[in-house]
Amino acid sequence: MSDALTVLGQILRQANTRHSVLASNVANVDTPNFKAKDVSFGSILGNEILLASTNPRHLQVSVGSASGDVKIEETQPWADKNNVEMDLQVAKMTENAMLYEAGVTLLKKKIQMFKSALRTSTGG
Repeated sequence: MSDALTVLGQILRQANTRHSVLASNVANVDTPNFKAKDVSFGSILGNEILLASTNPRHLQVSVGSASGDVKIEETQPWADKNNVEMDLQVAKMTENAMLYEAGVTLLKKKIQMFKSALRTSTGG
């Protein structure tokens, strides 16, 4: 139907996957030897979307494989060898929720555009 719908669907699916990974980190905050994991935005989308940096102050996003691999975070562990930092996980979950909401909003707008085009073309 549209490349935009495909990309938006991929963003929503992968934001859901990242949420599960981050929720697992929070659930294991007190588990000895647990290592926090994350899925980076670049590896989620792979080559589906290329971000152009037109200003040196733009965020740099490295585009990796499209597999959305879960990677262990290499941060300094606590005494119990668990490296989950609750504040960081909550911040990442908030960021991920914002990405998901933006994707849903864009998807709704795209569907509204298709509906409007169909109404116009059918005269209804």
